[in-house]
Amino acid sequence: MLFRAALLACALATPALAQVPPDQLAKPPADARHFIIESTGGKHGDSWMWTAADGSLMGRESMNLRGQKWEVDSSGSAGADGMPGRITVRGATPQGDAGESFAITDGKAQWKSQIDAGSAAYGAPAFYSTVGGPMALTAWFVERLLASPDKSLALLPGGRARATPLTTLAVGSGPTQQTITAWSVTGISTTPVPVWADASGKFFGLAFGLGWLPEGYEGELARLEAAQAKAIAAMAPALVKSLVKTPAGAVAFTHVRLFDADAGVFRPDQTVVFDKGRITAVGPAAKVKTGAAQTIDGSGHTLVPGLWDVHMHVGDDFTGPQELSLGITSVRDPGNNDPLTIDRARRRAAGELLGPNVYASSLIDGKGPNTAQVANVVTSEAEAIAAVQKAKAGGFIGVKFYGTFDPKWLKPAIVEAHKLGLHVHGHVPQGIRPMDAINAGYDEITHINWVMMQAMPDSVIAASNGIMRFEGPGRYAKDVDLDAEPMKTIVATMAKKKIFSDPTLVTFESLYVPDNGDLSPAYAPFVGTMPPTTERGFRSGGFAVPADLTRADYRKSFAKMGALVVKMQRAGVPIVAGTDGNGIEIIRELELYVAAGMTPGEALTTATLNPAKLVNQAAQTGSIKVGKVADMVLVAGDPSVRIGDLRQTRTVVLGGKLLDADALRTAAGFSGRPK
Repeated sequence: MLFRAALLACALATPALAQVPPDQLAKPPADARHFIIESTGGKHGDSWMWTAADGSLMGRESMNLRGQKWEVDSSGSAGADGMPGRITVRGATPQGDAGESFAITDGKAQWKSQIDAGSAAYGAPAFYSTVGGPMALTAWFVERLLASPDKSLALLPGGRARATPLTTLAVGSGPTQQTITAWSVTGISTTPVPVWADASGKFFGLAFGLGWLPEGYEGELARLEAAQAKAIAAMAPALVKSLVKTPAGAVAFTHVRLFDADAGVFRPDQTVVFDKGRITAVGPAAKVKTGAAQTIDGSGHTLVPGLWDVHMHVGDDFTGPQELSLGITSVRDPGNNDPLTIDRARRRAAGELLGPNVYASSLIDGKGPNTAQVANVVTSEAEAIAAVQKAKAGGFIGVKFYGTFDPKWLKPAIVEAHKLGLHVHGHVPQGIRPMDAINAGYDEITHINWVMMQAMPDSVIAASNGIMRFEGPGRYAKDVDLDAEPMKTIVATMAKKKIFSDPTLVTFESLYVPDNGDLSPAYAPFVGTMPPTTERGFRSGGFAVPADLTRADYRKSFAKMGALVVKMQRAGVPIVAGTDGNGIEIIRELELYVAAGMTPGEALTTATLNPAKLVNQAAQTGSIKVGKVADMVLVAGDPSVRIGDLRQTRTVVLGGKLLDADALRTAAGFSGRPK
């Protein structure tokens, strides 16, 4: 439940009819604690918590994220041990009915949610972690956790949470001034989740991309995020020291199967040597001389260029070890909290932060009810141009425009961006089609749904900044003829102009394909290696399907999107692999490309050489070639046959430094290797 809150900043979904309509949900009294849900993009909703006359702990939440709506409430009461003895959640989420219940009766705990049902003997105190519900449930959990003598709690259905102090901060002024403490909560996610509490251990708020802050303190979001980021940053240098090994001399991978990204083929029995951060020799094992180099026997293994995720919103300092453990040595962050992005870049350059190379874009949007989280909000053409200039000054390599951005500002803002050498990509502003964005100067269309939007009815385009950007393609894509107009022209234009496509197919698989309770193939290999609360969340389904459609319709539309990706690739459109997810889905993205018709070599090129070309770094990285930077990954198995073998990372080379993939997994919070 707390993990869910931390992920809302990148959630993608659509509303559905609630089992309990909003007007029948609990109504907060005048004295309820009121929290504002906000981000740099503005206000996104309200959350309340209070104690009812009968002692029940109540919560109510109303939230709108770019047209994705949550209307939920909760009611609960504590048992004799202070832990939840009863919890009920009602309302609607983007996946449909939010209904969930938990109760302890006669020494037995029982629960039923939209994704599962279960029971367990209840003897020792344990806190039930709901699948969903309002922030009131998180507050209850945090307060019980901090009240425990050792700041530790057993969880149901499984796992254990722990809290350690991070830092303190004075907030408010005058009579509202107080000192609050940030606590690092582990055991609910692979990485620590920071939460804030007051001096008495009462929940104060959450600041994690989205913020839940008490009314009157909503202006403190940036300060809270900066304070907790600084505290977490103090831990980072120790990880660099413990995980990064600088070779004393040259290193040779011998007898490997090599993926040659320049040719798009796998070559058997090769040897690769690198020294001082650069690749010095590549060729058949029988011909390459290794001399005094440290030798790593690669028999039965495959050496591939460092992987890229071109759509990875870097969450925090712990994202780095996780991505590196997967062999991801470079990411393109397409929009984030700019000050935190700039700070992480500074610390990586200084050797104080372990992480992949990050090529970041600054996210720019207009002002409105569907403004993107963490956006730089502009309200005029002059402000839009100024935001582009600020991105360049901040060291960003690109700008990403979003759906509330006024189409009239698009051309002048893009002209300025190109003048400054910035890459331009993004969603398509409401009311226009992707061809209009391409004609205005886009270098890339982000997400496959936006390419498919070219064939959508006018009614979809008119509301494309809300849920319709998902529901429209979900409804109509299955019937689109990819060989006819208008798709014929947009594919040909993108190929001719070399307009990149960042499809993030794996995101749309999770939104269109699974029912509640289904385990996504993107996460199945990791089950058993992550906290139970995290793994349980991986069974949340996709969109609640409109009443006049079926899940099969959505699945057919998703299949058509996969076919569109391959059609673009065959036509010469440069495809770059990205996930827009939790950070562990990149291999599933490649599996989807192969399932749609690409060869493993073609799919792997989208996550190696093509992204390097996108950021104008192909002369330095993206393939294993003499003179290039030594960014490489040794994997067990044969991805030329099973692309999923890429998950079996063993050794990662980042700029000539050696990292053990298993040690990285441990640092990232995984208990073992993926299946």
